[in-house]
Amino acid sequence: MAQQLAIIVLVDVGNALESRTLDGNTYLFDNMKLQGSLNQGSGELVTAVNGAYWNDGSQAGEQVLNWLPYSLGSIPPTVPRGYHTTRSRQAESEALAELAALAGKPSVNGDTDAALAKIHKTVGTRVRTTGRTRAHSGQRVLDVTGQVVSDHSQGAHSYPAPVITDIFGEAVDEKIIYPAEYGSPDLVTDGWYWSATVDTSRPGTYTYKMRIQLHDLVQRAGEWTWEPVNFTCESKLRIVSEPKRNAFTGAGMGYLPIAPAAFA
Repeated sequence: MAQQLAIIVLVDVGNALESRTLDGNTYLFDNMKLQGSLNQGSGELVTAVNGAYWNDGSQAGEQVLNWLPYSLGSIPPTVPRGYHTTRSRQAESEALAELAALAGKPSVNGDTDAALAKIHKTVGTRVRTTGRTRAHSGQRVLDVTGQVVSDHSQGAHSYPAPVITDIFGEAVDEKIIYPAEYGSPDLVTDGWYWSATVDTSRPGTYTYKMRIQLHDLVQRAGEWTWEPVNFTCESKLRIVSEPKRNAFTGAGMGYLPIAPAAFA
């Protein structure tokens, strides 16, 4: 059975959009540190991929890579799928309740304007998206604590998660990896993720690139919009030709030893 290798692509979206580069704003992790991966937590990750060979030298199953992009300083991806919608509706309900209370009160010294300003702050601003983005459409902007943001000029808002739109480069051209985007019922990945099988019969270090789409909050014709901005990020795979070994015994693959005490 193929081994599942996970690569976390953590992006500091705010700084990346401000500087218009992913250099110094991307942090890569994988679950192969104990197998020889290098530069964990940096933009220079080299993912170790163990050769899939049996002890007799025959080819075993390919390894499988999975890429998972996340945003640094945003609402955690583990919240329920409908979290943004729920918080938007709550803000709207609170604003309607305040409007109903205001309607039954006479205006004194212009306090109505102040109350309306407060209601506007409570409800926030609805943001639309373009056809080129997968960001949340028609919902309110939230900060990292889940509160509705009304002053977008402060930049203290939660960005949509980065989206990988393509994986290409040397490792793909040399047919070392075969990447593709798949649909998934996994709520954390929002229904899509990138995966690839790895040909481990050709040891070596290979580079690959990811096209990553971020979303910038901009104002167009008086409307706040999530505008897609595309970047490129590079990483490496280091394929090592080693036989599969039993993690319990350190020997070849086979039956596990059973201690005599187990039958006592």
